[in-house]
Amino acid sequence: MAGADRRNGTVKPEETNAQTWTAYGRHHLQRATPLPEVERIAWGPSGTGPGDEILGNVAGLRVLDLGCGPGRHAAHLARAHGALVDAVDSSPTQIERARTRYPQLRGLTLMCADAVEHLCTAVPYDVIYALNAFPFIDPHRLLPALATALKPGGRLYFTVLHTNSHGDGPTTAASPRPEILRLAGGGELTVQMWVLTPELWEDLLVQYELRVEALTVLDAPEHGNHASYRLFQVRRPARITSRPRSPRPPVAHAALGVGAILAGPHGLLLGKHLQGTTFELPGGSVEAGEALQEAVVRELAEETGLSARPADVRLLGTLLDHVDSVVRMTVGAVVTTWHGTPASQPGESVGDWRWWPLDALPSGLFVCSAQILTAWRPGLPLDHPPAHFTPFAGPSPVIPK
Repeated sequence: MAGADRRNGTVKPEETNAQTWTAYGRHHLQRATPLPEVERIAWGPSGTGPGDEILGNVAGLRVLDLGCGPGRHAAHLARAHGALVDAVDSSPTQIERARTRYPQLRGLTLMCADAVEHLCTAVPYDVIYALNAFPFIDPHRLLPALATALKPGGRLYFTVLHTNSHGDGPTTAASPRPEILRLAGGGELTVQMWVLTPELWEDLLVQYELRVEALTVLDAPEHGNHASYRLFQVRRPARITSRPRSPRPPVAHAALGVGAILAGPHGLLLGKHLQGTTFELPGGSVEAGEALQEAVVRELAEETGLSARPADVRLLGTLLDHVDSVVRMTVGAVVTTWHGTPASQPGESVGDWRWWPLDALPSGLFVCSAQILTAWRPGLPLDHPPAHFTPFAGPSPVIPK
Protein backbone atom coordinates (compact mmCIF):
# COMPACT_ATOMS: atom_id res chain seq x y z
CA MET A 1 0.00 0.00 0.00
CA ALA A 2 1.29 3.44 -0.87
CA GLY A 3 1.81 5.30 2.39
CA ALA A 4 1.67 8.82 3.68
CA ASP A 5 4.47 11.23 2.93
CA ARG A 6 5.46 12.19 6.48
CA ARG A 7 7.76 14.98 5.33
CA ASN A 8 4.99 17.23 4.02
CA GLY A 9 1.95 15.72 5.73
CA THR A 10 0.26 14.68 2.48
CA VAL A 11 -1.39 11.31 1.93
CA LYS A 12 -0.76 9.51 -1.32
CA PRO A 13 -3.80 8.85 -3.55
CA GLU A 14 -3.83 5.08 -3.05
CA GLU A 15 -3.82 5.44 0.74
CA THR A 16 -6.66 7.94 0.49
CA ASN A 17 -8.58 5.40 -1.57
CA ALA A 18 -7.91 2.58 0.91
CA GLN A 19 -9.15 4.72 3.79
CA THR A 20 -12.21 5.76 1.81
CA TRP A 21 -13.18 2.21 0.84
CA THR A 22 -12.73 1.09 4.44
CA ALA A 23 -15.13 3.86 5.51
CA TYR A 24 -17.49 2.82 2.69
CA GLY A 25 -17.50 -0.80 3.87
CA ARG A 26 -18.01 0.26 7.50
CA HIS A 27 -21.00 2.37 6.44
CA HIS A 28 -22.67 -0.63 4.79
CA LEU A 29 -21.83 -2.95 7.67
CA GLN A 30 -23.54 -0.58 10.08
CA ARG A 31 -26.56 -0.26 7.80
CA ALA A 32 -26.60 -4.02 7.06
CA THR A 33 -27.22 -3.00 3.45
CA PRO A 34 -29.00 -5.83 1.65
CA LEU A 35 -27.47 -6.93 -1.67
CA PRO A 36 -29.12 -9.45 -4.00
CA GLU A 37 -27.07 -12.29 -5.45
CA VAL A 38 -25.90 -11.67 -9.00
CA GLU A 39 -26.92 -13.93 -11.86
CA ARG A 40 -24.35 -12.50 -14.27
CA ILE A 41 -21.38 -10.17 -14.17
CA ALA A 42 -22.59 -6.60 -14.58
CA TRP A 43 -19.70 -4.88 -16.34
CA GLY A 44 -21.36 -1.51 -16.96
CA PRO A 45 -23.70 0.90 -15.12
CA SER A 46 -27.15 -0.56 -14.38
CA GLY A 47 -26.03 -3.95 -15.72
CA THR A 48 -25.18 -2.80 -19.24
CA GLY A 49 -22.72 -4.66 -21.40
CA PRO A 50 -21.90 -8.32 -21.86
CA GLY A 51 -22.14 -10.86 -19.07
CA ASP A 52 -20.12 -13.89 -18.05
CA GLU A 53 -19.80 -15.14 -21.62
CA ILE A 54 -16.82 -12.93 -22.47
CA LEU A 55 -14.76 -14.83 -19.90
CA GLY A 56 -15.20 -18.09 -21.79
CA ASN A 57 -15.09 -21.41 -19.95
CA VAL A 58 -13.47 -20.77 -16.56
CA ALA A 59 -14.30 -24.13 -14.96
CA GLY A 60 -11.25 -25.29 -13.00
CA LEU A 61 -9.22 -22.19 -13.94
CA ARG A 62 -7.40 -19.96 -11.48
CA VAL A 63 -9.28 -16.65 -11.53
CA LEU A 64 -8.56 -13.43 -9.63
CA ASP A 65 -11.23 -10.85 -8.75
CA LEU A 66 -9.21 -7.68 -8.15
CA GLY A 67 -11.01 -5.24 -5.83
CA CYS A 68 -13.79 -7.71 -5.06
CA GLY A 69 -15.75 -5.53 -2.59
CA PRO A 70 -18.49 -7.68 -0.95
CA GLY A 71 -17.50 -10.60 -3.22
CA ARG A 72 -20.75 -11.20 -5.07
CA HIS A 73 -19.25 -11.61 -8.55
CA ALA A 74 -16.44 -13.84 -7.31
CA ALA A 75 -18.98 -16.04 -5.50
CA HIS A 76 -21.09 -16.21 -8.66
CA LEU A 77 -18.16 -17.45 -10.78
CA ALA A 78 -17.19 -20.06 -8.20
CA ARG A 79 -20.76 -21.26 -7.68
CA ALA A 80 -22.17 -21.11 -11.23
CA HIS A 81 -19.06 -21.80 -13.32
CA GLY A 82 -16.77 -23.89 -11.14
CA ALA A 83 -13.91 -21.38 -11.24
CA LEU A 84 -11.24 -21.35 -8.54
CA VAL A 85 -11.52 -17.70 -7.54
CA ASP A 86 -9.22 -15.64 -5.35
CA ALA A 87 -11.08 -12.47 -4.35
CA VAL A 88 -8.82 -9.65 -3.12
CA ASP A 89 -9.64 -6.27 -1.63
CA SER A 90 -7.50 -3.86 0.41
CA SER A 91 -10.47 -2.76 2.53
CA PRO A 92 -10.88 -4.89 5.69
CA THR A 93 -14.50 -3.83 6.03
CA GLN A 94 -15.33 -4.88 2.47
CA ILE A 95 -13.68 -8.26 3.07
CA GLU A 96 -15.62 -8.55 6.35
CA ARG A 97 -18.84 -8.07 4.40
CA ALA A 98 -17.77 -10.78 1.95
CA ARG A 99 -16.72 -13.26 4.65
CA THR A 100 -19.96 -12.73 6.57
CA ARG A 101 -21.90 -13.49 3.41
CA TYR A 102 -19.76 -16.34 2.08
CA PRO A 103 -18.14 -18.03 5.10
CA GLN A 104 -17.53 -21.33 3.30
CA LEU A 105 -18.09 -21.39 -0.45
CA ARG A 106 -16.25 -24.04 -2.42
CA GLY A 107 -13.82 -22.54 -4.94
CA LEU A 108 -13.81 -19.06 -3.32
CA THR A 109 -10.89 -17.66 -1.31
CA LEU A 110 -11.31 -14.19 0.20
CA MET A 111 -8.19 -12.15 1.00
CA CYS A 112 -7.59 -8.71 2.48
CA ALA A 113 -4.44 -7.46 0.75
CA ASP A 114 -3.00 -4.65 -1.31
CA ALA A 115 -3.66 -5.53 -4.94
CA VAL A 116 -0.11 -5.00 -6.19
CA GLU A 117 1.49 -6.80 -3.25
CA HIS A 118 -0.76 -9.78 -3.91
CA LEU A 119 -0.02 -9.78 -7.65
CA CYS A 120 3.72 -9.76 -6.98
CA THR A 121 3.61 -12.87 -4.78
CA ALA A 122 0.73 -14.96 -6.17
CA VAL A 123 1.02 -17.98 -8.42
CA PRO A 124 0.10 -16.69 -11.93
CA TYR A 125 -3.57 -16.73 -12.91
CA ASP A 126 -5.41 -17.94 -16.00
CA VAL A 127 -7.90 -15.04 -15.79
CA ILE A 128 -7.90 -11.74 -13.91
CA TYR A 129 -10.86 -9.37 -13.88
CA ALA A 130 -11.71 -6.12 -12.13
CA LEU A 131 -15.01 -4.22 -11.99
CA ASN A 132 -13.97 -0.56 -11.87
CA ALA A 133 -11.08 -1.23 -9.47
CA PHE A 134 -8.29 -0.21 -11.86
CA PRO A 135 -8.86 3.57 -11.64
CA PHE A 136 -8.05 3.55 -7.90
CA ILE A 137 -4.46 2.28 -8.35
CA ASP A 138 -1.51 3.99 -10.01
CA PRO A 139 -1.25 2.21 -13.40
CA HIS A 140 2.54 2.39 -13.33
CA ARG A 141 2.43 0.34 -10.12
CA LEU A 142 -0.44 -1.95 -11.11
CA LEU A 143 0.26 -2.91 -14.73
CA PRO A 144 3.79 -4.34 -14.40
CA ALA A 145 2.58 -6.49 -11.51
CA LEU A 146 -0.38 -7.64 -13.60
CA ALA A 147 1.87 -8.55 -16.52
CA THR A 148 3.75 -11.07 -14.38
CA ALA A 149 0.69 -12.29 -12.45
CA LEU A 150 -0.94 -13.56 -15.65
CA LYS A 151 0.19 -16.82 -17.17
CA PRO A 152 1.52 -16.54 -20.75
CA GLY A 153 -1.66 -16.53 -22.82
CA GLY A 154 -3.70 -15.49 -19.76
CA ARG A 155 -6.64 -13.09 -20.08
CA LEU A 156 -7.44 -9.80 -18.34
CA TYR A 157 -10.83 -8.04 -18.23
CA PHE A 158 -11.40 -4.70 -16.53
CA THR A 159 -13.67 -1.67 -16.59
CA VAL A 160 -12.62 1.94 -16.06
CA LEU A 161 -14.48 5.20 -15.71
CA HIS A 162 -14.43 7.24 -18.93
CA THR A 163 -16.93 10.03 -18.20
CA ASN A 164 -18.56 10.74 -14.84
CA SER A 165 -22.24 11.48 -14.30
CA HIS A 166 -21.59 15.22 -14.71
CA GLY A 167 -19.99 14.72 -18.11
CA ASP A 168 -16.36 15.20 -17.09
CA GLY A 169 -14.30 13.13 -19.52
CA PRO A 170 -10.91 11.41 -19.31
CA THR A 171 -7.48 13.01 -19.26
CA THR A 172 -4.37 12.36 -21.34
CA ALA A 173 -2.04 12.42 -18.33
CA ALA A 174 -1.48 9.40 -16.07
CA SER A 175 -2.39 11.28 -12.89
CA PRO A 176 -5.35 10.96 -10.49
CA ARG A 177 -8.19 13.38 -9.89
CA PRO A 178 -10.87 13.59 -7.17
CA GLU A 179 -14.23 11.90 -7.74
CA ILE A 180 -17.28 11.64 -5.46
CA LEU A 181 -18.42 8.29 -4.03
CA ARG A 182 -22.04 8.53 -2.88
CA LEU A 183 -23.27 6.54 0.12
CA ALA A 184 -26.58 4.75 0.45
CA GLY A 185 -28.85 6.77 2.73
CA GLY A 186 -26.97 10.00 2.06
CA GLY A 187 -23.46 11.33 2.42
CA GLU A 188 -20.43 11.41 0.18
CA LEU A 189 -16.80 10.30 0.21
CA THR A 190 -13.98 11.56 -2.01
CA VAL A 191 -11.69 9.17 -3.84
CA GLN A 192 -8.72 9.73 -6.15
CA MET A 193 -9.13 8.10 -9.57
CA TRP A 194 -7.00 7.67 -12.67
CA VAL A 195 -9.55 8.56 -15.37
CA LEU A 196 -7.55 8.14 -18.57
CA THR A 197 -8.33 8.10 -22.27
CA PRO A 198 -8.63 4.65 -23.87
CA GLU A 199 -5.57 5.48 -25.99
CA LEU A 200 -3.49 6.17 -22.89
CA TRP A 201 -4.72 2.97 -21.20
CA GLU A 202 -3.73 1.00 -24.29
CA ASP A 203 -0.32 2.68 -24.49
CA LEU A 204 0.32 1.78 -20.85
CA LEU A 205 -0.82 -1.81 -21.36
CA VAL A 206 1.44 -2.22 -24.39
CA GLN A 207 4.34 -0.70 -22.44
CA TYR A 208 4.01 -3.56 -19.97
CA GLU A 209 3.70 -6.29 -22.64
CA LEU A 210 -0.10 -6.66 -22.55
CA ARG A 211 -2.19 -6.73 -25.73
CA VAL A 212 -5.65 -5.18 -26.06
CA GLU A 213 -7.99 -7.48 -27.99
CA ALA A 214 -11.32 -5.65 -27.62
CA LEU A 215 -12.74 -2.41 -26.20
CA THR A 216 -16.43 -1.97 -25.39
CA VAL A 217 -18.26 1.30 -24.62
CA LEU A 218 -20.62 1.02 -21.64
CA ASP A 219 -22.95 4.02 -21.27
CA ALA A 220 -25.43 4.59 -18.45
CA PRO A 221 -28.96 3.90 -19.80
CA GLU A 222 -30.70 6.58 -17.69
CA HIS A 223 -31.65 9.82 -19.41
CA GLY A 224 -29.47 12.70 -18.25
CA ASN A 225 -26.82 10.41 -16.74
CA HIS A 226 -23.57 11.03 -18.61
CA ALA A 227 -21.65 8.24 -16.90
CA SER A 228 -19.71 6.10 -19.35
CA TYR A 229 -17.26 3.26 -18.80
CA ARG A 230 -14.88 1.28 -20.98
CA LEU A 231 -14.48 -2.49 -20.83
CA PHE A 232 -11.02 -3.72 -21.88
CA GLN A 233 -10.37 -7.29 -22.96
CA VAL A 234 -6.62 -7.92 -22.78
CA ARG A 235 -4.29 -10.87 -23.19
CA ARG A 236 -0.74 -11.55 -22.14
CA PRO A 237 0.99 -12.95 -25.26
CA ALA A 238 1.46 -16.72 -25.10
CA ARG A 239 5.10 -16.35 -26.03
CA ILE A 240 7.40 -14.47 -23.68
CA THR A 241 8.99 -11.54 -25.46
CA SER A 242 12.30 -9.78 -25.15
CA ARG A 243 13.20 -6.21 -25.98
CA PRO A 244 16.21 -3.89 -25.92
CA ARG A 245 16.88 -1.85 -22.81
CA SER A 246 16.58 1.37 -24.86
CA PRO A 247 16.27 2.36 -28.55
CA ARG A 248 19.91 3.47 -28.56
CA PRO A 249 22.49 0.93 -29.73
CA PRO A 250 25.08 -0.14 -27.15
CA VAL A 251 28.46 1.55 -27.15
CA ALA A 252 30.88 -0.73 -28.96
CA HIS A 253 33.59 -2.00 -26.64
CA ALA A 254 34.35 -5.48 -27.95
CA ALA A 255 35.51 -7.20 -31.13
CA LEU A 256 34.58 -10.78 -32.06
CA GLY A 257 36.59 -12.90 -34.46
CA VAL A 258 37.24 -16.51 -35.44
CA GLY A 259 40.42 -18.39 -36.24
CA ALA A 260 40.48 -21.74 -38.07
CA ILE A 261 42.93 -24.58 -37.53
CA LEU A 262 43.50 -26.80 -40.57
CA ALA A 263 45.99 -29.53 -39.72
CA GLY A 264 46.75 -32.26 -42.24
CA PRO A 265 49.49 -34.65 -43.32
CA HIS A 266 51.69 -31.75 -44.43
CA GLY A 267 51.30 -29.69 -41.27
CA LEU A 268 49.36 -26.60 -40.21
CA LEU A 269 47.97 -24.05 -42.68
CA LEU A 270 49.28 -20.52 -42.14
CA GLY A 271 49.23 -17.42 -44.32
CA LYS A 272 51.42 -14.36 -44.34
CA HIS A 273 50.07 -10.84 -43.93
CA LEU A 274 50.77 -8.66 -46.96
CA GLN A 275 52.69 -6.25 -44.76
CA GLY A 276 55.05 -9.14 -44.17
CA THR A 277 54.99 -8.92 -40.37
CA THR A 278 52.86 -11.82 -39.13
CA PHE A 279 51.86 -15.38 -39.95
CA GLU A 280 48.19 -16.15 -39.34
CA LEU A 281 45.52 -18.80 -39.27
CA PRO A 282 42.60 -18.30 -41.66
CA GLY A 283 39.95 -16.19 -39.95
CA GLY A 284 38.51 -12.76 -39.36
CA SER A 285 35.59 -10.84 -37.91
CA VAL A 286 32.16 -12.35 -37.36
CA GLU A 287 29.47 -10.55 -39.35
CA ALA A 288 26.04 -9.53 -38.01
CA GLY A 289 23.60 -12.42 -37.78
CA GLU A 290 26.26 -15.00 -38.60
CA ALA A 291 26.80 -18.24 -36.68
CA LEU A 292 30.37 -18.89 -35.59
CA GLN A 293 30.69 -21.99 -37.78
CA GLU A 294 29.37 -20.02 -40.75
CA ALA A 295 31.93 -17.28 -40.11
CA VAL A 296 34.74 -19.87 -40.16
CA VAL A 297 33.53 -21.34 -43.47
CA ARG A 298 33.10 -17.91 -45.07
CA GLU A 299 36.49 -16.59 -43.94
CA LEU A 300 38.19 -19.80 -45.08
CA ALA A 301 36.70 -19.46 -48.56
CA GLU A 302 37.40 -15.73 -48.84
CA GLU A 303 41.03 -15.93 -47.70
CA THR A 304 42.23 -19.30 -49.00
CA GLY A 305 39.74 -20.50 -51.64
CA LEU A 306 39.13 -23.69 -49.63
CA SER A 307 35.55 -24.88 -49.14
CA ALA A 308 34.06 -26.54 -46.08
CA ARG A 309 30.66 -27.01 -44.46
CA PRO A 310 29.58 -25.64 -41.07
CA ALA A 311 29.12 -29.27 -40.02
CA ASP A 312 32.88 -29.74 -40.60
CA VAL A 313 33.72 -27.03 -38.03
CA ARG A 314 34.33 -27.93 -34.38
CA LEU A 315 34.50 -24.95 -32.03
CA LEU A 316 37.21 -25.07 -29.37
CA GLY A 317 36.21 -22.19 -27.10
CA THR A 318 36.52 -18.47 -26.51
CA LEU A 319 39.72 -16.56 -25.80
CA LEU A 320 39.41 -13.17 -24.08
CA ASP A 321 42.07 -10.48 -23.92
CA HIS A 322 42.02 -6.74 -24.53
CA VAL A 323 43.72 -4.24 -26.78
CA ASP A 324 43.67 -0.69 -25.40
CA SER A 325 40.05 -0.25 -24.21
CA VAL A 326 38.53 -2.93 -26.46
CA VAL A 327 37.76 -6.45 -25.23
CA ARG A 328 38.91 -8.90 -27.90
CA MET A 329 37.00 -12.17 -28.16
CA THR A 330 38.44 -14.83 -30.42
CA VAL A 331 36.77 -18.18 -31.02
CA GLY A 332 39.12 -20.94 -32.05
CA ALA A 333 37.88 -23.70 -34.34
CA VAL A 334 39.16 -26.86 -35.98
CA VAL A 335 38.07 -27.61 -39.55
CA THR A 336 37.98 -31.39 -39.89
CA THR A 337 37.28 -31.67 -43.63
CA TRP A 338 37.89 -29.27 -46.52
CA HIS A 339 38.20 -29.29 -50.28
CA GLY A 340 40.55 -27.50 -52.68
CA THR A 341 44.07 -26.13 -52.66
CA PRO A 342 44.88 -23.05 -50.58
CA ALA A 343 45.92 -20.01 -52.58
CA SER A 344 46.13 -16.23 -52.21
CA GLN A 345 42.81 -14.55 -53.02
CA PRO A 346 42.34 -11.15 -54.70
CA GLY A 347 41.68 -8.28 -52.30
CA GLU A 348 42.61 -10.22 -49.14
CA SER A 349 45.25 -8.95 -46.70
CA VAL A 350 46.60 -12.45 -45.89
CA GLY A 351 48.00 -14.78 -48.55
CA ASP A 352 50.99 -16.93 -49.49
CA TRP A 353 49.32 -19.90 -47.81
CA ARG A 354 51.49 -22.91 -46.98
CA TRP A 355 51.66 -25.91 -44.69
CA TRP A 356 54.02 -25.72 -41.71
CA PRO A 357 55.17 -28.69 -39.62
CA LEU A 358 54.07 -28.31 -36.01
CA ASP A 359 57.68 -28.69 -34.85
CA ALA A 360 58.89 -25.97 -37.21
CA LEU A 361 56.34 -23.16 -36.98
CA PRO A 362 57.52 -19.71 -38.09
CA SER A 363 58.27 -16.89 -35.67
CA GLY A 364 56.07 -13.84 -35.70
CA LEU A 365 52.71 -15.56 -35.27
CA PHE A 366 49.77 -13.17 -35.00
CA VAL A 367 48.79 -12.97 -31.30
CA CYS A 368 45.27 -14.34 -31.78
CA SER A 369 46.55 -17.24 -33.88
CA ALA A 370 49.16 -18.11 -31.23
CA GLN A 371 46.51 -18.01 -28.49
CA ILE A 372 44.22 -20.35 -30.47
CA LEU A 373 47.06 -22.80 -31.16
CA THR A 374 48.04 -22.89 -27.47
CA ALA A 375 44.40 -23.62 -26.51
CA TRP A 376 44.39 -26.43 -29.12
CA ARG A 377 47.80 -27.89 -28.26
CA PRO A 378 49.01 -26.55 -24.89
CA GLY A 379 52.42 -28.18 -25.40
CA LEU A 380 53.37 -26.04 -28.40
CA PRO A 381 56.33 -23.73 -27.53
CA LEU A 382 54.50 -20.47 -28.27
CA ASP A 383 54.97 -17.15 -26.48
CA HIS A 384 52.07 -14.67 -26.53
CA PRO A 385 50.17 -12.26 -24.23
CA PRO A 386 47.86 -14.09 -21.82
CA ALA A 387 44.22 -14.73 -22.70
CA HIS A 388 41.40 -16.28 -20.70
CA PHE A 389 40.26 -19.47 -22.44
CA THR A 390 36.76 -20.90 -21.91
CA PRO A 391 36.33 -24.23 -23.70
CA PHE A 392 32.99 -25.11 -25.24
CA ALA A 393 31.20 -28.16 -23.94
CA GLY A 394 31.04 -31.16 -26.20
CA PRO A 395 33.29 -33.84 -27.66
CA SER A 396 36.88 -32.99 -28.47
CA PRO A 397 37.49 -32.05 -32.10
CA VAL A 398 38.74 -34.78 -34.38
CA ILE A 399 42.11 -33.77 -35.81
CA PRO A 400 43.06 -35.19 -39.21
CA LYS A 401 46.31 -37.13 -39.23
